[in-house]
Amino acid sequence: MTEGMITIAYIAASVLFILALGGLSNQESARKGNIYGIIGMLIAVLATVLGAKVTGYLTIIICMGIGGSIGFFLAKKVQMTEMPELVAILHSFVGMAAVLVGFANYLDAGAHLEGAERVIHEIEIYLGILIGAVTFTGSVIAFGKLRGIVTSKPVLLKARNGLNLSMLLICIWMGITFVGAESISAGMWPLVIMTLIAFIFGVHMVMAIGGADMPVVVSMLNSYSGWAAAATGFMLSNDLLIVTGALVGSSGAILSYIMCRAMNRKFLAVIAGGFGTSGGTVASSGDGEQGEVSPVSAEETAELLKNAREVVIVPGYGMAVAQAQYPIYEITRKLRDQGVNVRFAIHPVAGRMPGHMNVLLAEAKVPYDIVLEMDEVNEDFPHVDVVLVIGANDIVNPDAQDNPGSPIAGMPVLEVWKAETAIVMKRSMATGYAGVQNPLFFKENTRMLFGDAKASVEAILASI
Repeated sequence: MTEGMITIAYIAASVLFILALGGLSNQESARKGNIYGIIGMLIAVLATVLGAKVTGYLTIIICMGIGGSIGFFLAKKVQMTEMPELVAILHSFVGMAAVLVGFANYLDAGAHLEGAERVIHEIEIYLGILIGAVTFTGSVIAFGKLRGIVTSKPVLLKARNGLNLSMLLICIWMGITFVGAESISAGMWPLVIMTLIAFIFGVHMVMAIGGADMPVVVSMLNSYSGWAAAATGFMLSNDLLIVTGALVGSSGAILSYIMCRAMNRKFLAVIAGGFGTSGGTVASSGDGEQGEVSPVSAEETAELLKNAREVVIVPGYGMAVAQAQYPIYEITRKLRDQGVNVRFAIHPVAGRMPGHMNVLLAEAKVPYDIVLEMDEVNEDFPHVDVVLVIGANDIVNPDAQDNPGSPIAGMPVLEVWKAETAIVMKRSMATGYAGVQNPLFFKENTRMLFGDAKASVEAILASI
């Protein structure tokens, strides 16, 4: 392909990527957005491979075949509950790719320039490797936290702020040394030292973030991977990589900001060290006895739902783990056929990845028009007869509003306790990912339905 044809292909791919982002902003158009993204990526890959700079086609085809096969196998095998882990580990691939491309570009004698152009090019290399290294190890730790391999409890070193500042200053000094180096060999050692420090910083940064902040971490690492790709584009003088990386980086940053607002958190506070303890542990200090819980059976729950006029279902990660979204859809369909107005309330950070619950419900064919965001439904809870909370915990915790000393104080939550009856489905009285007890369980209008979410939902469905 000629340079002109490649430029046209890159412009077309960029437009398709923008259309893909626009489509993904809405549930109804998300499928179309995915198709735009797939076509755009196909055009981008073909244009790059058929360019004049690519000569080793056999190597390219073999590598693409291996990578494509692994990706296809993982995509077919992965469960929806594992999607956050998959996204996190894919971000690590982007980060490591930026590191490897940066080193390869620096070692390529033919890519070196002179004067101001050389300085700019080496700054691009340095920043690309720095961002890529932080993204790589940070994403690996995020994967470990989401997978349960690494504790979700924040690991906060006493001198962590001083340590972070020291690493930053060393990286700046290494950068000045790197740019001022007169030869490749002289510039290699500060580049290697910076890379190792960036690897350590990525680990330290994400280890200090608690499990409750993981949705923010996922979107933050998504942003980092985009900026790493953009820096790689500058290294390689590839306009498409620059545009695509900037799109991913900026959209990830905006999403991180939205997540922080949804949790009433400051972005810098999340980076400095989030709240939370290991999920599924019993709440400790300060919780004490809060009263008696009122259990309810699946049959009684079914009667309450059938006799209600307004029902709101609040899904959480427990629903994802149990794969209960399919029988939930059947319950929804049957209740709506009987004249019950059923809606779903989605908290922005429900699950462990932005949009996690929306994807699960769409997978089960739940109509988009009855899936509402928190701001759309919160005012309606006083007029709701029954709220069914499935595996959610921190996002329905009244302590966020009532207890200024709570770790989640100020976090916007779904005000399910204002409904006539709130039914909470849980395996046990264990705390959520933030590690704090939930007073909702002890309120007079709350009923606890204990057991596996899918088994409980299927029992409710059988009674309806």
